[in-house]
Amino acid sequence: MTNNDILKKLRVALMLRDDQIVEILELVDFRISKSELGAFFRAEDHENYMECGDQVLRNFLNGLVIHLRGTKENPKNPNDVLAKHKAEIPKKENTKDRPEFKAAPKDSERARGDQKPSKTGSANRPKKKEFPKGNGKVQVVEKVVYKNGKNKK
Repeated sequence: MTNNDILKKLRVALMLRDDQIVEILELVDFRISKSELGAFFRAEDHENYMECGDQVLRNFLNGLVIHLRGTKENPKNPNDVLAKHKAEIPKKENTKDRPEFKAAPKDSERARGDQKPSKTGSANRPKKKEFPKGNGKVQVVEKVVYKNGKNKK
């Protein structure tokens, strides 16, 4: 597992945005831009992909400790910090804008709901096939003789 993978997994697990990661790195006086940070999260085959060095990951982890726990003079509760991150995630509001999908009923008689189906509708339906007494199974496949194109003499 590379340093890039560790950084990606921590970002997802702690629900951190790029600007929050930049702020965490500034807690330990390590300056990095958002574009440099974005290069760490790219796919390995992308032309702008950068390998995350040990120094960047070490500073991020040290800054993360200060971000979550606070300092000796000003301690924090990590659960409160994580709850704050979760509250900052914007809710998707486009779910109400989409029209609800309602499937059209197959039978207009069944769509009425409050009324019983009319007797005339059932007269048009074909009756179910009744199986002969016995095992109740119909032989679907017949015995077939296969000819592979070779003439037997």
